[in-house]
Amino acid sequence: MDGFVLAGTESGVGKTVATLVTIRALESAGLTVQPAKAGSDFIDPSHHAAVAGRPSRTLDTWLEGDDGTRRNYSRGSGDICVVEGVMGLYDGDHSSTAAVAETLDVPVVLVVDGGGGMESVAATAYGFQQYAAQADRDIDVAGVISQQTHGGRHAGGIRDALPDGLRYFGRIPPLSDLSIPERHLGLHMGEEEPLDPEVLDEAATHVDADALAEIASEPPTPETGASTADRPTDPPRIAVARDSAFRFIYPAVRERLDSRAEVVTFAPADGDDLPDCEGVYLPGGYPELHGSELADSPALSTLADRSAEGIPVLGECGGLMALSETLTTADGDSHEMAGVLPAAIEMHDRYQALDHVELRAETDTVTAIAGDSRRGHEFHYSSANVDSDATFVFEMKRGDGIDGIHDGLTEYQTLGTYTHVHAESGAFDVFLDRAEGQR
Repeated sequence: MDGFVLAGTESGVGKTVATLVTIRALESAGLTVQPAKAGSDFIDPSHHAAVAGRPSRTLDTWLEGDDGTRRNYSRGSGDICVVEGVMGLYDGDHSSTAAVAETLDVPVVLVVDGGGGMESVAATAYGFQQYAAQADRDIDVAGVISQQTHGGRHAGGIRDALPDGLRYFGRIPPLSDLSIPERHLGLHMGEEEPLDPEVLDEAATHVDADALAEIASEPPTPETGASTADRPTDPPRIAVARDSAFRFIYPAVRERLDSRAEVVTFAPADGDDLPDCEGVYLPGGYPELHGSELADSPALSTLADRSAEGIPVLGECGGLMALSETLTTADGDSHEMAGVLPAAIEMHDRYQALDHVELRAETDTVTAIAGDSRRGHEFHYSSANVDSDATFVFEMKRGDGIDGIHDGLTEYQTLGTYTHVHAESGAFDVFLDRAEGQR
């Protein structure tokens, strides 16, 4: 599948909106679009999925490695893939947009802010293109899409100033309805605040879909990954929380779970009880926005009982919060949670950690064997005050984790981490092995 990367000159330049408009332009040209996102973000992909009608692939060279990134890309389907970058093109030390573009060996289309300039916008784009050669980066900056750009003389001034070797692929007009509201952790989710389809369609008429399809290219064939166990005849049943409180799950993780288990979803914040299962996965999300609903949910008390029985339970970030004893919001409201893990969670107005992380397992747990390394990502506004006798299973080799030294608070076969891991890490294969052992 051919593809290209939409990269920004910096954070906040409007990459997500440009990506959504570009998806609509390509669809209007009769192409089936596979969206993807560079980096570990969960939120932008939800907007991709809302417009493209299919899950967006997460492409992060730190989480997945080079071949894992290519494998994840290759699992997508469609006529063309649009990869939204993260931050500015060259920003990020381990999984920058530039690193993803190099790994995939696909061209880059630069999203530039055209709102305040014309020829200077072209100079900026030219500088990004020339920097690749200067920094010995194997990156093909093929051209630009200009954000916040009017038609006529404005767009023409940018287009005509571009030097040979930089193509003008169109513009995103400055429409008031082309914006997505923000909150902590980033934008609102795609299913919460979808952009008006008619506004997207109008903006899409200003993007040259045929020219973009022409420059798209196919990444190298990835090496086959480490084989996982075959799906058992009688697969374990894995309960996955999925509602407005638990939203953050990579498509590749769900695919890995589906490959070896019967997956059943439940909605704790909506009053669902925990279904019969041999394992539970609580992904990240916004439990702090649903503290009272979770406190009243029968799922949390049932989860505490099943955890004590020894079934494997994994909670990532928001899942860790739900497994803890209490959750106190930034406004000071305190809610009782499942009480499995000896920690009190407190929300803050500013983020407490944001980084790619690396963990080393100091003992066996539900996602690793002692000595295993796991790479992941953390981004949270909460902190965990843990009991003095709390048991941790991971040493932080990079990142903050729960206390700056450790992550992975554990009781029974229940594990709570601030770290989110990808299917390529191997963590979910260990988790599924533990679940199969419950049969």
